[in-house]
Amino acid sequence: MIPNDPDSNLVERHYAIVYTRKRDRKRFAENCVEIVASREEALERSDSESTKYPAIIVGPSRSSEGLRLFYLLEWIT
Repeated sequence: MIPNDPDSNLVERHYAIVYTRKRDRKRFAENCVEIVASREEALERSDSESTKYPAIIVGPSRSSEGLRLFYLLEWIT
């Protein structure tokens, strides 16, 4: 997990829709994440049949390969 820096807004906590086949992963590439405004919006727009799950994430953070990654805090149920 990446620590939150209170002096920066580069890495923040977000509500999101995460596109993933399995919910056992802890990090996701930027193209698998859609940031939304609220918990309610994440729940409304989720669709397990389309593998779109509501979550609380932290990011983005750069990987050693140069990708922007988001880290899962929790799945919203």
